[in-house]
Amino acid sequence: MLKRSLALAAILASGITGGAMAADLPVKAPKPPPPPPPFFFVNLNSVSYSYQFKATNPGAGTTPKHVLTYTHFDVWEYGTNFFTVDWLKATNAKAPPFGTPAAPCDRAPAFTNPAANPNGCAGYTEIYGLVRSTLGWNQLFHTKTFAMGPLTNIEFVGGLDVNTDNTTLGSAKRSYQGGLQFDFAAPYHGFLNVSIDAYKEYQNDGFSALFGPNFSGKVEFKTTWAVEALYVQPLGFLPEWLPMTFKSLEVIHGPKGAGEIGVPQRVTEYLTQQTLSLDVGKMWWGKSDMVSVWGAYRYWKNKFGLDPVATGFNATTESTWITGVTVAF
Repeated sequence: MLKRSLALAAILASGITGGAMAADLPVKAPKPPPPPPPFFFVNLNSVSYSYQFKATNPGAGTTPKHVLTYTHFDVWEYGTNFFTVDWLKATNAKAPPFGTPAAPCDRAPAFTNPAANPNGCAGYTEIYGLVRSTLGWNQLFHTKTFAMGPLTNIEFVGGLDVNTDNTTLGSAKRSYQGGLQFDFAAPYHGFLNVSIDAYKEYQNDGFSALFGPNFSGKVEFKTTWAVEALYVQPLGFLPEWLPMTFKSLEVIHGPKGAGEIGVPQRVTEYLTQQTLSLDVGKMWWGKSDMVSVWGAYRYWKNKFGLDPVATGFNATTESTWITGVTVAF
């Protein structure tokens, strides 16, 4: 009996000791849940300076401009957002066709009579903002149906443009557009986006508000059609030490009526800009998409929809070289 009691005591003792030892062993904590994915998959911002050598303003002539630009682009679960704002400063102007002055110097005779204004006029300043947002069909419907061959997606697209300037005209543009965008893949991770939109624009006519017949100055154009296309093509066939990208922008606005009484009808407007950029950040410091220098050529026919024959305005076509530098952050 004594032996059995001792054996039982030994078993109990070993059990207690084993339990204590187990309690003393470190327990591996469960892995914390992964952090939620960021709301924006891509979030890019940049500032640019550029110079437009022979920009024009219809009726005023050649207006070289300094331009500062802030740009934002992001990608989220269902689409993209693009925002850019330009601060444009025209060079000084003495008389047509040498530029666009700020008010009130842009009114005769101060602008047109050099004797009345021997020192010339200060160039006008404009702020122009643009927003474009998309919602992808593949993302909305959780499918890949809209990715076939080179087509990568179809998207709803909407946007608006706004501006303000310190001229007598005081254009105060407000335009809204919406439609469908078709996205295509290009070699070397390039892409082509083409949108077909309905387009509605409002303006202000400060000259007509002062001198008539549109004393309200309010201008409302008819709804029309618009086409926008952006092609971005990295030149991947070049040597790695020469990282260059070609970009092409096309914008077409259909006829939109006169917008106010006593003026000619607006006609189809065409804008195209071809840009070649060099990624100097990657070339010099091994950091891609940080600093780039670029040159561009812009051709803009019937600028603002103005017909040179019907209006008698000069400079309704803009043909200019542009050079600039962009810093991303």
